[in-house]
Amino acid sequence: MEHVKTLLIKGAATLILLYLVLGLGLGMAFENVLLISLVLGVVSYIAGDLVILPKTNNKVATASDGMLAFVVIWLMGMAVGFSGGAMVITALVAAAVMGVFEFYFHAYIANKEVGMNRSGSPKWQTDN
Repeated sequence: MEHVKTLLIKGAATLILLYLVLGLGLGMAFENVLLISLVLGVVSYIAGDLVILPKTNNKVATASDGMLAFVVIWLMGMAVGFSGGAMVITALVAAAVMGVFEFYFHAYIANKEVGMNRSGSPKWQTDN
C-alpha cells in the first residue's frame, strides 16, 4: 500500500509540473502531457526511487532522475510531433523542474522508508 500512495503523489506532481511546462509553456495537448507523465512517473519510480536511491544517496538519485526525465521528455515530445530543437530546451526546463521535485520526494521516501532497506545504509546484492 505504501507504493500506491507514493506512486499517486509522484504521478500527480509529475502531471502538474509537466502540464505547466509542456502544456502551458509549449502548447502540448493534455493527452500527450498525460502520456509522458505516466511513462516518466513509472520509469523514474522504478529506476530512481526503488533501485538507485536505496543504493546511493539523494544527490545521485536526483541527478539520475533529472537525466532520465530529460531523455524521456525529449524523445516522447519528438514522438508526438514537436521538433527536436524546441523539445531540447523545453525538456531541459522540465527536467530541472522535475529535479527540484525529485529532491524533496526522495527525502519523503527515505523518511517513510518506502522501498528502502531498514538499516538506512546502502546495500548491494553482493553484500551479505
